Amino acid sequence: MILFSKKFLCVIFLVSCGKGGGDNPIKDTAEGSDEPVITGLTYKNPVFQPILADPSVIKAGDTFYAYGTQDDWGDGKGSRLVPVIKSKDLITWSVVGNAFATRPSWKTSGGIWAPDINYFNSKYYLYYALSTWGDTNPGIGVALSDKPEGPFQDQGKLFDTQSIGVPNSIDPTIFEDDGVRYLIWGSFSTASTQGIHGVQLVSDGLSIIPSSKFKIAAGDFEAPMIYKRRGYYYFFGSKGGCCDGAGSTYHVMVARSGSLKGPYLDKAGNDIAQNGNGTILIDGGNSFVGPGHNAHIVTDDKGTDWFLYHAISIANPKLANGTTLRALMLDKLTWENDWPVIKDKKPSSTLQSAPNFNNTTP
Repeated sequence: MILFSKKFLCVIFLVSCGKGGGDNPIKDTAEGSDEPVITGLTYKNPVFQPILADPSVIKAGDTFYAYGTQDDWGDGKGSRLVPVIKSKDLITWSVVGNAFATRPSWKTSGGIWAPDINYFNSKYYLYYALSTWGDTNPGIGVALSDKPEGPFQDQGKLFDTQSIGVPNSIDPTIFEDDGVRYLIWGSFSTASTQGIHGVQLVSDGLSIIPSSKFKIAAGDFEAPMIYKRRGYYYFFGSKGGCCDGAGSTYHVMVARSGSLKGPYLDKAGNDIAQNGNGTILIDGGNSFVGPGHNAHIVTDDKGTDWFLYHAISIANPKLANGTTLRALMLDKLTWENDWPVIKDKKPSSTLQSAPNFNNTTP
């Protein structure tokens, strides 16, 4: 159990990572070491704390904006209605505020979960889930803003579990393919209609074409994200328990397909439309557990890919109010034989070379 003073909270909100400038590089001098040389700007996980669960990230100009699930940070300010933070380099973040001034009213109960930020039609679109734990009829809505900071104006519900026929309809993410936008969503369920699904959006992004619904993955996944690279569509999805402090078992698995609608196969050739399949990308380690619900992949100015997600410190897993500390994490994503790889398949806990952006190059 952790108690935060106001002074400590201010420090961790505004500066939550280490930076090593070009004048103080860190180098591996051991002969024959397999470890990479670390030079220039550096960072250490987590890059933002105490909480930014289920992160979604977008770049506007030279600034990144990240959005997280509604949570109480234990600082006396109550439950934040989708916290928004910003950064120039993905490693030093400051708090902007909340995306919503008031909770969407189209559902009588539930928190605003798993926001997904997008920009098209000259507007910022924030898709989100409205749900409670164990909700039998959660739903997905959308809000609009002229600015990434918000405030976002709710446009109402796109669908809920009952209207779309998919249990546990939460965790939306948008993917654009050949000019057509799809909403991909879903979470854990054992129902016969279970799993991760996709549906085409109308061009204004404010409604769906229900007849276009298709299934991608089984009901042991949630938090989907699709990424296209070199002719493959990559599915990233989380499994396990997200929110049990140091006992959290969340982890990310991956599969790929030659088509958006699948089938998505793991490295062993198994279809993730069946339970139990997928190739592990990142799992808990000695310092952090519960890595998952990743944002869209960010590529820096040198062409390096970066994976943003949340995870939980084993040493400091919960706030005094009982909220699990799902902090924002960052790790390099490399590719081997057209499969994504994170070093050691674990969250990094030591000093790492930072992303390289023109505005942050030492």
